[in-house]
Amino acid sequence: MLTATVFLPAIAALLLAVGILSGDRAIRWFAVLVTAADLALSVVVFALFQRGGERFQLIDRFTWIDTSTVQANYLLGVDGISAPLVMLTGLLGLCAVFASFHVGNRVKEYFIWLLVLQTAVMGVFTSLDFLLFFLFWELELVPMYLLISTWGTGRREYSAMKFLIFTILGSAFMLVAIVGVFVSAGVGSFDMTRLLEPGSALDATRAALPMGLLFWLFFVAFAVKLPTWPLHTWLPDAHTDAPTAGSVMLAGVMLKMGGYGLLRINAGMFPEQLQTYALPVVILGVISVLYGAVVTLRQTDLKRLIAYSSVSHMGLVLIGIGSVAVVGGALTDAGLVGAAMQLFTHGTITGLWFVAVGIVYDKTHTRQIPDLGGLANRMPIVAAAFLLAGAASLGLPALSGFVSELLVFFGGFRAFPALTILAVLGIILAAGYILWMIQRAFFGPRPARWDELTDASWVEMAPIALLVISIVAVGVYPAWLTDVFREGLEPIVNGYNSGLAGVSR
Repeated sequence: MLTATVFLPAIAALLLAVGILSGDRAIRWFAVLVTAADLALSVVVFALFQRGGERFQLIDRFTWIDTSTVQANYLLGVDGISAPLVMLTGLLGLCAVFASFHVGNRVKEYFIWLLVLQTAVMGVFTSLDFLLFFLFWELELVPMYLLISTWGTGRREYSAMKFLIFTILGSAFMLVAIVGVFVSAGVGSFDMTRLLEPGSALDATRAALPMGLLFWLFFVAFAVKLPTWPLHTWLPDAHTDAPTAGSVMLAGVMLKMGGYGLLRINAGMFPEQLQTYALPVVILGVISVLYGAVVTLRQTDLKRLIAYSSVSHMGLVLIGIGSVAVVGGALTDAGLVGAAMQLFTHGTITGLWFVAVGIVYDKTHTRQIPDLGGLANRMPIVAAAFLLAGAASLGLPALSGFVSELLVFFGGFRAFPALTILAVLGIILAAGYILWMIQRAFFGPRPARWDELTDASWVEMAPIALLVISIVAVGVYPAWLTDVFREGLEPIVNGYNSGLAGVSR
């Protein structure tokens, strides 16, 4: 099941590459069919995950490298952390394809790389072998670089290269850490399921590198991808110049790779180090929340504004993760579940925003807020999508953003009350830049040149509808998602409470 879910888009990309189809229209609808099937598979994966069962389920495994010193496996599986993120990737993959129907330049190549990107991200969320995890982590660089540099706008080559340099440097830190974990574990393999078992993983007495250094090597790699201040500067450029689908995948799932790594590895494998460094982790989160919000207030480009808002909202993930190491009891669980929920809800909210921005840009050929105005009368569906995404990002009740932010603040306030209060100020600033953006772009006087604009077509409405349904579904009844995340995070929380979290003291 997992192998099919991960590699279906890549197989489709290979079929396109060998010329199974000709004609741009046929290629577009083939991509829709493939990503819709992949979404269906990802929903089945989520539905098949059994709460109360084994920690890792739907395992696919065979030996990949087998020598006297190194054993690596093709090992895929999901738990309560990764199953929702697999479903998120399937959802946003389909939305990205629908948002790409306007692409007319080198259509076959474009959809090939978009499908390869989906396989790479799916692989990151399902890999349970460190070498396989690193392989998929690096694989996503190639399609995203090409999507930005070839089909982007503005300074697309500069932005693509900046994205590549930042992420490759982060990957270098991760590679050193993976080798350090392999040497320190003494289990002779890169199997994460063994490394996460209590009492059988990292042994500080045989570590080639100090445990604290390993923690920070992984942290830097994931903080670049999240992104966290001050490692965030690649994101606004990449978002601004990427094509619409690239922005949807970048904000919706690729940033979540960083948060997933922090949950899976930093929180799961390094409990003592997270306890030691919880304060600086939370401080970095608060700085990201406030810095991102303040800088967002100064943006006049719709995409750049949403990019900086992502820096702010991803800071909440660090606050939730840092809170688990400080306080025992039920509210610790709330902070960690809130961090995981923020990954999912931010993915759907920013995905909706970027789809709507793409529609506006295709019809007006500008993203500059001062050049817009009064678009709501001509584009009511797009305006409604912006309003709903803005309300969800602000954390209004009955929308998905409310659930994740509330849980993060519950957990964070009990652990670090003063810092959490500062982070709440970021929500106030968010109200300023979101309402300001919507008011100036969609309401007020409309310049005469926009009198002939048309609203979203039915193809453009499809991703809007999918994302709106997901935002409202999580907001109205969050338990169907929070219960699964809690299932995956329970071993981490129990490990902290019992003095163990997958390591031997």
